[in-house]
Amino acid sequence: MNFGSVDEILNFAIDREKEAVAFYASLAEEATRESLKQTFVDFSKEEEKHVALLSDISGNKEKIDAYEFKTITDLKISDYMVDVEYEQGMPMPEILKLAMKREEKAVKLYNTLADQTDNADAKKVFQILVQEESKHKLGLETMYDDYLADQDN
Repeated sequence: MNFGSVDEILNFAIDREKEAVAFYASLAEEATRESLKQTFVDFSKEEEKHVALLSDISGNKEKIDAYEFKTITDLKISDYMVDVEYEQGMPMPEILKLAMKREEKAVKLYNTLADQTDNADAKKVFQILVQEESKHKLGLETMYDDYLADQDN
């Protein structure tokens, strides 16, 4: 992938986030259990937050420069899982696996793109995207871990 500007990178990322919003929203519509429906709605809202963040910093170098990075723990749970395809009625652990793998792939993509550019602004935008996707991945991995822990009780 070649990008001509930081705005092209942001537009690419915004489109990917919008795809994720649509994906989770469609799963929410298909869900037959209310708990699953709410889970998908929540996932969709998280992706909408990413769209808003990226839209807010698009064309705004000051916001890009002011972004504060934090250390995000990687539980690496999804690293040991295989991809799963969504099937209606699938159990919650499988849904969480699906979502974790999507976030893992996004983190890897943006890390790869950051490594491939020499443009400092583009590198920072990719690193922001890595940070945001890593937060989401951590949230999903924590949810998965908590879900499995609750099953033992």
